[in-house]
Amino acid sequence: MIRSEGAPRRLLVRMPNWLGDVVMALPALAAVRRAWPDAHITAGAFPSVAPIFEEETDAAPNEILVLEKATEREQLRAGSFDAVLLLTNSFRTAWVARRSAIPNRWGFAASGRSLLLTKAVKRPRGQVHQSAYYLRLVRGLGIGAPKAEPRIVITPRTRERAARFLEDAGVPPGATIVGFAPGAAYGHAKRWPPERVARVVARLTKERGVTCVLVGAAGDREAGREIESSLPPGVHAVNLIGRTDLRLLAGVLGACRAFVSNDSGAMHLAAAVGVPVTAIFGPTNEKATAPIGDHDIILQQVFCRPCMLRECPIDHRCMKRIGANQVYEAV
Repeated sequence: MIRSEGAPRRLLVRMPNWLGDVVMALPALAAVRRAWPDAHITAGAFPSVAPIFEEETDAAPNEILVLEKATEREQLRAGSFDAVLLLTNSFRTAWVARRSAIPNRWGFAASGRSLLLTKAVKRPRGQVHQSAYYLRLVRGLGIGAPKAEPRIVITPRTRERAARFLEDAGVPPGATIVGFAPGAAYGHAKRWPPERVARVVARLTKERGVTCVLVGAAGDREAGREIESSLPPGVHAVNLIGRTDLRLLAGVLGACRAFVSNDSGAMHLAAAVGVPVTAIFGPTNEKATAPIGDHDIILQQVFCRPCMLRECPIDHRCMKRIGANQVYEAV
């Protein structure tokens, strides 16, 4: 059970399911770590995002529990946790925590799950950044949680692995690298047109002598092929889309001098490892998910944004009105 001073002995922090959200939740987890230095804190996350904790973060959990959806309840029960902090909003995760017999269950009162929680924190009203949203939850537990930027320090092993990988992919040693994440898991509406990306790549290559690399998940390969097919003769981009795991991606981003991205997990990861980001926003709300820190946010204020739709039902004007020159100058 919870000790008299309020600190749990064994705490599970159930991390969000998406990479960008995990990065934005790092300051909240770091605040918990500072408040309860003697607690054994486990970060519970799905395999797609759990490896980020193998790099160095201020959050510094004692243990990483890689969750499998089919057996999550059994995994939580086996951990003998006396408390769980749910950084997720879903009913399912609260139900799993309740069925796993964890006595203290904390989270936002969302999705009809208040009766499953022993401490249900009222959700903030109005528009708040997602990172501030997680900090509000921690403050609701009585923990001091000042505003902070997510920070990830790439380990030497990952840096060396990334350097070898880039060299094998044809990136010259000592090259000035600008990374591009042309895809987005949320949907096509978040993607800046690939031919515009190609124009920026061409200018950076010809005018600045930059080596441009494309990164992303396997589902972004179509966007990568469209960019490559739109490049003028003599201009080449190193296409790494679908070829990196999460830690290798972090290492590649750490090697970049600048990064261009749609609203995506890679955008937040790049910002957290300290790379200046040019972030292109269309249907999503930059007030909620902009990269934290000194970065450039590129958008066009059209009447229909932020619509939060996965596919544009009209003419994709929020993205098509962002010009290649505007993005090039930001980089």
